[in-house]
Amino acid sequence: MKIEDLMSKNVITVHIDDRLIKVKELFEKNSFHHLMVINDKGELAAVISDRDYTKAIHPNIDKPSATVKDLATLNKRVHQIVKREAVVIAEHASLKAVIQMFYENKISCLPVVDSNKRPVGVISWRDILKWLYEKANKQ
Repeated sequence: MKIEDLMSKNVITVHIDDRLIKVKELFEKNSFHHLMVINDKGELAAVISDRDYTKAIHPNIDKPSATVKDLATLNKRVHQIVKREAVVIAEHASLKAVIQMFYENKISCLPVVDSNKRPVGVISWRDILKWLYEKANKQ
């Protein structure tokens, strides 16, 4: 089994210099937990999770009591809150390799990149569980 058959090909990216307001809008608009962060060359630079975002903003952001200072946390740039060393996997890797990467790195998603380090997909442990569930129900 190849991961290209399991991964989500709907990759939504943000630029490393985008502001967190854009991240907020994307997380609110879509039902996923990770955004791929790209550099000027379109290469994967990092991953931003909904947890990374939540830690970086003030907790009052969506409340009527939010102050100007609270809202200013949305002006932070993506590069200010992400780790630059994303764990990635090649698009033609095996399912075994993906599972090994999850196990060894204790992560919940893996960006899938092409030979030019451009994001082409993302695979999560949820994708693998869904596949296992469907396979078990066919027996």
